[in-house]
Amino acid sequence: MELFEFLLIKYGYIALILILTGGIVGLPIPDEVLLTLVGYYISLGKMSYVLALLASFLGATLGISISYFLGTKLGLPFLMKYGPKFHISHQKIDHAQALFRKYGPILLFIGYFLPGVRHVTGYLSGLSKCKFRTFSLYAYTGAFIWCLVFITLGHEIGNKWYIVEKYLFKSSFLLFLLILCVIGYFIVRNKRMEKNAEKK
Repeated sequence: MELFEFLLIKYGYIALILILTGGIVGLPIPDEVLLTLVGYYISLGKMSYVLALLASFLGATLGISISYFLGTKLGLPFLMKYGPKFHISHQKIDHAQALFRKYGPILLFIGYFLPGVRHVTGYLSGLSKCKFRTFSLYAYTGAFIWCLVFITLGHEIGNKWYIVEKYLFKSSFLLFLLILCVIGYFIVRNKRMEKNAEKK
């Protein structure tokens, strides 16, 4: 993290945009830890909350958009061949594909909160010929909420920002289960409402 701290201090918001873009595309960058560090800097008065949120959002959306267009143009063989060089293993790709087939665009929204999954959801959207309008609606909304959550968390916990990395995997898994339960609830509720409407 020392390198990223140096870059943030020296180049500010431009560094934040570029680092997050690379992280979402697939470079081995601890994105959530970086965002909580940014939140900590905001609490110290070194960065602006609004500008940091905008820069983070721009970096995240730029990164996932690049992934989407790469998926559209280059396809799965490219991802399988070069993904491991960017720490996107075949196992991660297979896992994300299975999730994407099951949950589709919704995974774009929640995928940011799942380390290893967010790095491939953009590619998979491009591969599956997901319409850009649908892709951008889910992916950009998810990016904003993801940035907002971790920057605010860093701001609130202050100099203990580094503990996020310790609890990240466990909390991400629990959050994923919670989101699936919420999605399942709304799907069941909508189906019941449709059936009731048909009966009337």
